[in-house]
Amino acid sequence: MTNSKTLLVTGSTGQLGQSLKAIARDYPNYKIVFASRQQLDLSDVESIDSYFQQTRFDVIINCAAHTGVDKAETEVELANQINHFAVKQLADIAATQNSKLIHISTDYVFNGKQCRPYRETDIVEPQGVYGKTKLAGEHAIQKVLNTNAVIIRTSWVYSEYGNNFVKTMLKLGRERDSLNVIFDQVGTPTFANDLAKAIFDIVQSDYFNQIQFDTNIVHFSNEGVCSWYDFAKTIFESAHIQCSVNPIETKQYPTPAKRPHYSVLNKAKIKDRYKLIIPYWKDSLHQCLTALLDLQK
Repeated sequence: MTNSKTLLVTGSTGQLGQSLKAIARDYPNYKIVFASRQQLDLSDVESIDSYFQQTRFDVIINCAAHTGVDKAETEVELANQINHFAVKQLADIAATQNSKLIHISTDYVFNGKQCRPYRETDIVEPQGVYGKTKLAGEHAIQKVLNTNAVIIRTSWVYSEYGNNFVKTMLKLGRERDSLNVIFDQVGTPTFANDLAKAIFDIVQSDYFNQIQFDTNIVHFSNEGVCSWYDFAKTIFESAHIQCSVNPIETKQYPTPAKRPHYSVLNKAKIKDRYKLIIPYWKDSLHQCLTALLDLQK
């Protein structure tokens, strides 16, 4: 059933794209094409059209996004093109070519004012341009593809690749004696490697391999809950870095984009539907730190 499947991963140089590439050898039954911005530029309508003119994929996994949360406040047009209009274009292509689509979205579609983990059916109310454009992308997929699309909302993604909170903390922690880190924003870190494995689990699942299934949204992050302050403290403890962390409130660290104060995701749906076992965030952090050490050797 899976032997002839061809998969496309967009945004292949991003954190998730590189994590998917790193474990792709564990899935030899698939022919996987990894497209970087040089090959497939979601900011360019013609680049998207020309890329798919000669090629068809069984599954399109869209990892590309304008993820600069603060930059999006001033780069509104670019964020809207990549996170919304290009996503609609990919959905149109998937519909025309009879491909299945997996699209990565975000916890920023919520306003962060809730006090229990967000379910897929909870009211969405993004607070900034990034969240609004990502939500518009979700809606575009749902409008174009009634079937055969999965939208995965995730949160606080980090990895051994690219720029992220973990790597920033490691760098600053080695340079400074103390750091101020926000304690009143609560969520769950997501190790990109775990999300990559979950995506492959979905692609291999009986549910996904039905001839047709209803387009749906699912939530994925690691298990557990923490603040950015807790996250930083654990990074330093795990990496044996002597740097004291001072908890501060969001209002003491103003940013162009408003962040949700609470964005813990309820993962019951994805665990039940795709039979996933999701690791605890501290265990995955240890894995990431080990992988970073391996890369430095």
